[in-house]
Amino acid sequence: MSAEQQHRDGQAADPGPRSLAQALRERDDASLGALLRSRPDLLHPVPTDVTQLATRAGTRASVLRALEHLDRFALQAAEALAVAPDPASYQKLLDLLAGDDGDEEVAGALPATVALLRERALVWGGEDRLRLVRTARELLAPSASHSSPTGLGPSVAEATSGMSPGRIQAILTAAGLPHTHDTVSAVAALSGLFADRERVAELLEGAPEASREVLTRLVWGPPYGQVTAEPAAHLRWLLDRGLLLPTTPGTVVLPREAALSLRGGRAHRVPEPTRPRVAVAAERKPQVVDAAAGGQALAALDTVEELLRSWDEGGPAVLRAGGLSIRDLKRTATVLEVPEPVAAFWVELAYAAGLIASDGGYVEEHHDRHDRPDADAEGYEDEETRDARTRRRSGEAEHYAPTPEYDAWRDLPPAERWAWLLEAWLPGTRAPGLIGGRDGRDRTLSALGPGLDRSPAPEVRRRVLELMAGLEPGQAPDPATLLERLRWERPLRSAGPRREQPEPPRTGVRPAYGGGVAANDPEALRTKLTEWALLEAEMLGVTGRGALATHGRALLGAEGRSEGAGAGTAAAGSARAAVVAALLAPLLPEPLDHVLLQADLTAVAPGPLVRPLAEALGVLADVESKGGATVYRFTPGSVRRALDAGRSATELHAFLDRHSRTPVPQPLTYLIDDVARRHGLLRVGAASSYVRCDDESVLDEILADRRATALRLRRLAPTVVAAQADPRTLIEGLRAMGFAPAAESAEGDVMIARPHAHRTPPRTPPAPVPDGPPAPDTTLLTAAVRAVRAGDRAATAPRKETPQAPGGLPRTSPADTLATVQAAAMTGESVWIGHVNAEGAASQRLLAPLRVEGGYVTGYDHTADEVRTYALHRITGVAELADEPDGAEPAR
Repeated sequence: MSAEQQHRDGQAADPGPRSLAQALRERDDASLGALLRSRPDLLHPVPTDVTQLATRAGTRASVLRALEHLDRFALQAAEALAVAPDPASYQKLLDLLAGDDGDEEVAGALPATVALLRERALVWGGEDRLRLVRTARELLAPSASHSSPTGLGPSVAEATSGMSPGRIQAILTAAGLPHTHDTVSAVAALSGLFADRERVAELLEGAPEASREVLTRLVWGPPYGQVTAEPAAHLRWLLDRGLLLPTTPGTVVLPREAALSLRGGRAHRVPEPTRPRVAVAAERKPQVVDAAAGGQALAALDTVEELLRSWDEGGPAVLRAGGLSIRDLKRTATVLEVPEPVAAFWVELAYAAGLIASDGGYVEEHHDRHDRPDADAEGYEDEETRDARTRRRSGEAEHYAPTPEYDAWRDLPPAERWAWLLEAWLPGTRAPGLIGGRDGRDRTLSALGPGLDRSPAPEVRRRVLELMAGLEPGQAPDPATLLERLRWERPLRSAGPRREQPEPPRTGVRPAYGGGVAANDPEALRTKLTEWALLEAEMLGVTGRGALATHGRALLGAEGRSEGAGAGTAAAGSARAAVVAALLAPLLPEPLDHVLLQADLTAVAPGPLVRPLAEALGVLADVESKGGATVYRFTPGSVRRALDAGRSATELHAFLDRHSRTPVPQPLTYLIDDVARRHGLLRVGAASSYVRCDDESVLDEILADRRATALRLRRLAPTVVAAQADPRTLIEGLRAMGFAPAAESAEGDVMIARPHAHRTPPRTPPAPVPDGPPAPDTTLLTAAVRAVRAGDRAATAPRKETPQAPGGLPRTSPADTLATVQAAAMTGESVWIGHVNAEGAASQRLLAPLRVEGGYVTGYDHTADEVRTYALHRITGVAELADEPDGAEPAR
């Protein structure tokens, strides 16, 4: 037995429900829960009853969201129903999708697709009376101004609605049909002619060749064309026989019935009942993939650390409109030694992970002034917030800087630090690839600035990883087929016929990161998001050599971010982060506690260094090159930097002896001793400023140097020279002249110049912008279904006739109200009450009174499905039930 026959046999013979509300009311709780799970926007707020649920499910915004989450074949089925008669039989829908010749794949896939559309409340009705919800039909059906996504135009009845009866009769005569007595029968006769494949073929046998060419161009859409006031003979032939019908002056359309006959009964040129297969572009050993991904993960950590280290004492300024300037982004790219779009990605990733933020503005954490004993009339402000407000008022610029979370992140093991970053990347809605493009107002999008959120980004990112996880370990997907699969799962819709998809990226061609995308081109955005997801996964080490790594598969496990938690806390403590870190840790090399010193004043770190060694070496030497091994170079300036930080020459020699696996080269020993011997020989202090030196000849040399003219030096004593410049300028000037001065305090001691780490106030990471309400959990679904059922029982319960107040509320006197509720409390019966709350909102409640005392009635409210208490003076009246409502629960 065929699948469609089984589908027909499983349906009831009756015509089915008369409305969507009735169809939903007849569902069981599991089916109602499935609807709310697939369309979570219907839950906010929870509908009071099934009628309100059906009304909400038919609103334009909700239907649009539901259509956007259909796959291509389900959308094709909905589009076919939109051009079918209303209601349509299952067989009619099958014929529109499979055509006259039939299609086994379509027939096999259609029952499940119709069930899906029913589940999501887009289709309702019996087997022979399938109905598309009205809003969906309005969105997908053709009109006089535009065709449907199928490329079909309006029907004969719709196209001839304003045509004169004489003109319609003339068309019948030209088409070889007999005259009729009224317009309705004439339109029906013409529709019947065009719907008959054989009769249409006979009619076109006598058509000019040019007329048939016109129909060939219009048959698959768009079905509209332009004609002049005096159309050509081949167009006149079509107009006379109704194969082209006028819609507006100068515009004609091919009627839907005629187009379907010419198409062989198909609503779509190519039905797509099966999802495209993701092809394999390359296959590698899983161990090779994991090793490559591990190397990329380590490089990602080094890049983020380098970025944050360069901003440790305060990063670039915040633009007035928010974000980084182009110049600061270029400087950051130079520091990281990557292209600017890639640098923007790392900046955005650190921002999403809560590691960097602006040091100005209000703290994002909100405080209720009533919860704080020291709150003032304006609400609670902590010290950091008040300082930020003062800085803004004084005109002091805001800068980006690491957050306190950065210090916690830096102390974690490498694998956990990587998991922290991935927990921010996967659900993030900011799209760094847009940076450099233009927004809807033609403004440039900047890094860390507004306008970068794209709600489809996390869905595309996750789905790309899921499709890669569907392949065998070590298999790299073909990007073109991956993109085609995503297009099938989430096809793009438009008011007119679906446009041809852009050419997919060629296999083996690696797209460039960034470049932006047009603000009003969602099709290009979806393509770019897919490309960016592949590139970002490779840069982060989720994939290796194009294939998903083992630790990348673990990212698709249980959700790791808890409600209300920041990215860092959740990433460090979640089960998913722990699993990912455990899988990645063996792929990362152990940090080393030694370097290899060489005679050319360089040191080679053959791998990552332990943090204390890396920080100390970063002060003593300059990084010359990065990669699998890092090369550091010792220079007079770098050695002086270490001496300025308070290290003595003896300490530096001991440090190198302790951490070098090779003997300390003699040139390096001489370099340290030579710089240390000169370091601090000159002393600069604050008097306006001054230079002090025990060697008078050194001061003579400085005073004789022309480069010292700008410092305006004057000798006060044989060993002291005053300057008309601040100490910092004086020190920089003397160093430019080749000297090595040291700053001294007011007491004459050498001042140690250690870098000052600048941190922002506590900041929360940017929250992703969701694409609609979050998916409800089982507890919420159960409670929502129960509330809808209770409200529906209350709304449909019959009641006796009683006087009503405006708004439909029952109206009785206070004495009658009291007597009725007391009697109901004694007998255990339920009654209708009209209630007005303190805000003046009126409602009707189905109440089973339990007790009446002190001016209040307490009972089980079937409408709210809970026990409630109402003040008697707020009850407008009471109405007894005609019969006990079906399924009503006993009073509790």
